[in-house]
Parts: sequence; C-alpha cells; structure tokens
Amino acid sequence: MNKISIVVPVFNEINTIDKIMEKLENTDFCGLEKEIILVDDMSVDGTREHLKEFENKYKVFYHDKNQGKGAAIRTAMSHITGDIMVIQDADLEYDPVDYKELIELIINDRADVVYGSRLTGAKPSRSFMFTHLLGNKLLTWITNLLYGVTLTDMETCYKAFRATVLEGIVIKSDRFDFEPEITAKVLKKKVRLYEVPISYYGREYSEGKKITWKDGIHAIWALLRFRFSD
Repeated sequence: MNKISIVVPVFNEINTIDKIMEKLENTDFCGLEKEIILVDDMSVDGTREHLKEFENKYKVFYHDKNQGKGAAIRTAMSHITGDIMVIQDADLEYDPVDYKELIELIINDRADVVYGSRLTGAKPSRSFMFTHLLGNKLLTWITNLLYGVTLTDMETCYKAFRATVLEGIVIKSDRFDFEPEITAKVLKKKVRLYEVPISYYGREYSEGKKITWKDGIHAIWALLRFRFSD
C-alpha cells in the first residue's frame, strides 16, 4: 500500500480548519503518501473562502447548497485514489495521531475496516453529554442486534477502509446517517471489521457541535432500511 485518502467534510469551521490541516500535515500515516480531499458543504462563516488557499495543495470541492456530512463524503469518495480511505472531521474532536493504530491493521492485512472507539476507557475522552452517550449506546446496540456484531461505538467519525471494500458502495444518506449506512453496507459484505481505542475531545453546542436528536431518528431508520435493502 502506498497512498491514503483523507476525506475532510467541512461546514462552518473557520476557527479550527487551519489547526486540523496542520495536524494532518504533521501526522505520519504509517509512511503512506497523503491525498487530502476537502469538501465544503456551503459554509457561511468564511470557511468556504478560506479553503481557496488550499486549492494548490489539496483536492478541494464546493457544494452549491448545504446538504450534510454524508453528501460531502459522497462527493469526496468519487475522487479518492488511495489504497485506504479515512475520514477526518474539520473540528478538533479527534486527533489524527490515533489513526496510526487503525491503518496498521489494514496495512498488515489483519482487517479490511477498522473503527476507532471512544468508549473503551483506554484513552482520554471528554465526558459526553448524557443524551448523546445514551443515543450512541442505543444506536450501537441496534446495530449489534441487526447485524450480529459486537461494536462499542458505531457512530464514531474515525473509520478506516481498505479502498477495495468501498467498491460498489453508493452512499445515499446526506446527513449524519452516513455512519449507520456505511456500517450496514460494509457489514453486509462480511468484511473483517476491528475496533481500536481512540481519544475524544468532544464539543458542546456552544462550541459548534452540530448533531441533534433528530439525527438519531434518521440513524435508526438507516440501520433498519439498509439491513434489508441496498
């Protein structure tokens, strides 16, 4: 394996985009060449204009209307050329250094897909908002029940995929229901899916967090929908 594609969905992250890009630049992804793909989902806080400065170094794409995280990832997936794909939110809730342990399992042919779990207690994790923790555990429990697995953190952003696993997968979800959809579709492929502990520096709504209880409802529907259809 020679290259890793790092997908960065972006929406209104003017205060963190430079910091996360610096972290991605300075992080060693097991020696792999880095292909960074940014997709702006119609930011209105100056992020969209600021991304112009990155166009000569990375692949940068712009949506002409706000569609959601899933739509941004779908756009990026049509442009990846790496042997592994990972997802990096443009905030600072996740630290790219944690990706090393995920992608090593793929490089060493131990896994096809690896999730980074925030809930093992093995690494630093900011206290979750209670409702978010409850929702996360419920969604993960439903995933395990429907798909016969034992995940601890289905909703995690940190997911690493062998690129060949993604072949033939078409993402239909536009918002945060991307997470259950991609999980459903890779599990139905009977891939080797592992979890490893990661750190988590979660935000509150006052700090820019965007996911709400409504996204939890959409996630439940996605788990049910994609269990029985493509």
